[in-house]
Amino acid sequence: MKGRSRRVGRTARKRKRKREQSVRSVSLSHQLQYVRLMKFLHQRGFSSTLLQPALFSEEVADVLPAGVRRRGLEQREAVREMHSSNQEFFRTLQPVLSQPIEDVLTYEALRWAWCSVNTRSVFMSRPSSCFLSGPDSYALAPFLDLLNHRPDVQVKAGFNDQTKCYEIRSVCGIPCYEQAFINYGSHDNQRLLLEYGFVAMNNPHSVVYVEPDLLCDILRGEKSLDQKMKFLRENHFLENLTVSSEGPSWRLMVALRLLSLPQTLYHLWRPALLGQVVDEKTEVRSSQTARTLCQQLLKDTHIALDKISQLLGQCGGPLREQLEVVRALRQEERWILENCVTALKDSVILEKETSSCKANIGAKS
Repeated sequence: MKGRSRRVGRTARKRKRKREQSVRSVSLSHQLQYVRLMKFLHQRGFSSTLLQPALFSEEVADVLPAGVRRRGLEQREAVREMHSSNQEFFRTLQPVLSQPIEDVLTYEALRWAWCSVNTRSVFMSRPSSCFLSGPDSYALAPFLDLLNHRPDVQVKAGFNDQTKCYEIRSVCGIPCYEQAFINYGSHDNQRLLLEYGFVAMNNPHSVVYVEPDLLCDILRGEKSLDQKMKFLRENHFLENLTVSSEGPSWRLMVALRLLSLPQTLYHLWRPALLGQVVDEKTEVRSSQTARTLCQQLLKDTHIALDKISQLLGQCGGPLREQLEVVRALRQEERWILENCVTALKDSVILEKETSSCKANIGAKS
């Protein structure tokens, strides 16, 4: 009886240990079926590397466009604050972990997890929860991230309350045996890279962003520049300043028109902000400034592409994947800016010819 009791006790301890190990397991990546799946995907060119700028190394972040780099750093800081402010909550999870909480829920681990959720989550309205500090509007749908984005595809997507399923319906249909695509929205490639970790080829929504700091650099020395920039900022006209392959956006030209006004014409700032054409001289000057902006952006893009080529010759693995996606974004930028510079050159020539013709007509009359 004594020996049997010892055997029963040993068996019970083994069962208890097995249950605890199954609860404490935080990763299934070592299991055979998962290893086989990853091998299968890698053999066919699929990658498990997250390509959000918040995860990029410093040397890759340095060759990003200024706006993407800044927003990537903002994402990092937001995750760092999240990690710092939730330490007490993390400590409550220690009973289900086999390792010290400090070794498992590190800032790097949380940043990876945040990017994983951010790139794959969908909007889903739900009642507020007492366990969350903000609205509970994010959800993860199994297999949904296997559908690739294409800008020209039209779909209707959302959670169906009747079927209790997340449904995606194609507006135009999908040919038999063809790949099914989804549309993440009318996003330019900078937004796609920041939020989803990829860039789309032949994206009709792609633009190049002009940062306020670049405006100040180009117009340094101009009288009343600080006052004009303050006026634009107060009226929210220093956001979403862009150029496309067809030329500068309306918002950018409005900002440049105001910045091109002489200091004595303060009374025309408000009309210029409303899109009113002030005079031909100001129009020509704002177009010239736009061309100078694009030329500077193009120069910066060439420098970044040269640096990317050098880095690609020295690295491999995840770092190479990060550089490849940034190179694709920069190459698209180069194409947009080259076309924009040509369009602006033609526009300036046309404006000068028109002005000259009007002057000649006025002289003859």
